[in-house]
Amino acid sequence: MLRLLPICKSGLFLKSLSSSNRYLLNSHSSSCIINLSYGTDDRRRSREIDFEFLFSACTTSEIAKRLHALLIVSGKAESIFAATRLINIYSRLGDVSLSRDTFDRVPRKDSYTWNSMISSYVRNRRFSEAVKCAFEMFYSTDVRPDFHTFPPVMKACSTLLDGARLHCWVLKLGFVWDVFVAASLVHMYCRFGFVDIAHTIFKNMPFRDMGCWNSMISGFCQNGNAKEALRILDDLIFEGMEMDSVTVATSLSICAQTNDELRGLLIHLFAIKHGLEFNVFVANALINMYAKFGQLRCAQNVFDHMCVRDLVSWNSIVAAYEQHDYPHDALNCYHQMQSNKIRPDVLTLVSLSSSVAQTKDFLLSKSVHGFIVRKCWITRDTVLGNAVVDMYAKLGIVDSAHKVFEELPCKDVISWNTMITGYAQNGFASEAVGVYDKMKENDDVTPNLATWVSVLPAYAHLGALRDGTRIHAQVLKKNLDLDVFVGTCLIDLYGKCGKLDEAMSLFYEVSRETSVPWNAIISCHGLHGFGETCLKLFERMLNEGVEPDHVTFLSLLTACSHTGLVDQGKRCFDLMQQEYGIKPTLKHYGCMVDLFGRAGLLETAYNFIQSMHLRPDASVWGALLGACRIHGNVEMGRKASNNLFQLDSENVGYYVLLSNLYANFGRWEGVDEVRSLARDKGLWKTPGWSSIELNNRVEVFYTGSNQSHPQCEEIYSEMAVLNGKIKGLGYVPDYSFVLQDVEDDEKESILTGHSERLAIVYGILNTPPKSSIRIFKNLRVCGDCHNVTKFVSKVTEREIVVRDSNRFHHFRDGICSCGDYW
Repeated sequence: MLRLLPICKSGLFLKSLSSSNRYLLNSHSSSCIINLSYGTDDRRRSREIDFEFLFSACTTSEIAKRLHALLIVSGKAESIFAATRLINIYSRLGDVSLSRDTFDRVPRKDSYTWNSMISSYVRNRRFSEAVKCAFEMFYSTDVRPDFHTFPPVMKACSTLLDGARLHCWVLKLGFVWDVFVAASLVHMYCRFGFVDIAHTIFKNMPFRDMGCWNSMISGFCQNGNAKEALRILDDLIFEGMEMDSVTVATSLSICAQTNDELRGLLIHLFAIKHGLEFNVFVANALINMYAKFGQLRCAQNVFDHMCVRDLVSWNSIVAAYEQHDYPHDALNCYHQMQSNKIRPDVLTLVSLSSSVAQTKDFLLSKSVHGFIVRKCWITRDTVLGNAVVDMYAKLGIVDSAHKVFEELPCKDVISWNTMITGYAQNGFASEAVGVYDKMKENDDVTPNLATWVSVLPAYAHLGALRDGTRIHAQVLKKNLDLDVFVGTCLIDLYGKCGKLDEAMSLFYEVSRETSVPWNAIISCHGLHGFGETCLKLFERMLNEGVEPDHVTFLSLLTACSHTGLVDQGKRCFDLMQQEYGIKPTLKHYGCMVDLFGRAGLLETAYNFIQSMHLRPDASVWGALLGACRIHGNVEMGRKASNNLFQLDSENVGYYVLLSNLYANFGRWEGVDEVRSLARDKGLWKTPGWSSIELNNRVEVFYTGSNQSHPQCEEIYSEMAVLNGKIKGLGYVPDYSFVLQDVEDDEKESILTGHSERLAIVYGILNTPPKSSIRIFKNLRVCGDCHNVTKFVSKVTEREIVVRDSNRFHHFRDGICSCGDYW
């Protein structure tokens, strides 16, 4: 059935349809056939077409093109009014090229036409062309811009230079007093980070609407000046303006930045009072704020009461649980999100990747990675690629992490930092340094503060003081040495490289308002065996009002363990739980077992394990096995090893400990059995090595295999001389540290070939007399070498500093700083 529409000013209705000039216009709901015939009258009287209706009926590019053809036929295409309407229609339909073509055919353009073309570019995100079009209007025509010209083109500015040029035109034309133009200037300068200029314009405005207030508050907030943003908010309230949903959402973000929980609660009350709490933007901001405050129950309550939830809402609640280490809750929210048929985006997968890493679910990590690959997101979004690298690194699957890293088409500084951190945190310090060296070769990426925080722990682990000091120099050059995170990493570097005085100097320079630097300096002193000093630092920390965390107590327990302070360690363990409400983790339990075990309290250590509230892991039983090795308790060692091999049968270190325990008592059948078991699993003992850095060169010596060294003969000759001297002082070789069933003279030869002795003799030969020598060893120093080093320090009148896998030993005048307790 056809619906006849009036198309004549006279009000006549056409009663005949002519197929030769009928135009079909399709709308979303129905199709309308408009008869554009002039009838069959011999006079063919011209009737005027209702173009207003035709313009409103254009819902597709095809219809718009037909209307455009009709305008050309009727001679109205060059009309400013009709052409401008066409420009706007093509723009709305996303066809900017036709907008421009229509625009170029208008012979005499006015400001409205130019403004429409500029807005067309902006609406379709062709920002550079919008700016070019605006300047073409300014410089190539006599058309005077009006106050409608500037707001869209300022939004399109991608450089400050273009923005400043537009500002000059605004001043020249006197539009600076227009509220919309001024608000656009405020927003533009805030976007470029020039909030002071924006604030000056804002203050000089004769009238400010809510959009302008919101732009100024948001500008200060986004540029990290939350204090000034709150001051603007106070001014808004003082002037009697009422916050809208945008103001409330922005203000909640500021409260989250400043940890101002009270103000955040008051703004929440305001939102409830004015019915804004159900606004989706306000609700999302509330979820983020409560998540920042750690009030996850409040965040969930806001989420549950939302009438409408968008993708941002789901992302916010998933991220809230993920960032507070509740991965299972985050995954549950994600499953609910899927049940509600909300499709995840990149940010969803970033939070999901982190949650999976926290759950240690290897299978789920592959599923997440597979989903991302199927969506082709990993090749298009660097942020998501970085998240996958981080996920695999936190799961300890560094090979997969490195593979994903290498496949990233575009690596930013965060990509490199993530890979460096992944290697460093998994104990691959050399690989971490290797990635950093490759990063420095890449001209497109510049190392930043986070890079140095990532690589400094790797240098500390390797004892690479020279390379670490180079980074220290860069930090000083950029005036970042007072940053608490960089400062803490430098404290850790110097402390772990044996430069405890330098570490203390840095400690006094950085801010000590948080536990982070305190933890580092306590840990360093504990590593050097200064347990009493650690306890004094802890007492001073409390006196300065700094609250300890779980890392503080872990450092204290480790220090007490290395120095035999059993009672003090027990007090710290109790204080952690009773005074500060910190639940001990497996690492804390492991330190307590090590504390009791080193002191020879093996039964106490075993009973402590049996009373644990958590299931003991390999580190706990490993601490007991190590203590059994020191004190020679074979039966207890067998109990510990049985549990160890069930929990971590792939760690060769545990087989070595048990084998050594049997060897100490001459139970060679037990040694053969353990070694055979390790070989059957394809496990091989890590070769012992020691390194020494001299003249910007690192020399590495391996136990029993250094015949190719250019100073080999000289080293063994000097060692024979030293052996004669120390035997004269009472040294007797301890053959119990030779773990092979051979004759005594061969055992002494084996002891002589230990890597730390070779490195020490090399240092004696190549350094001035009585100067200090620093050695780094990858394994625990053996008891006989420890005894030899004490004698050598006395004979040569040198300080010899040895860092083994557990701690530092400072040998001087025949005495070790560990007091023979290590």
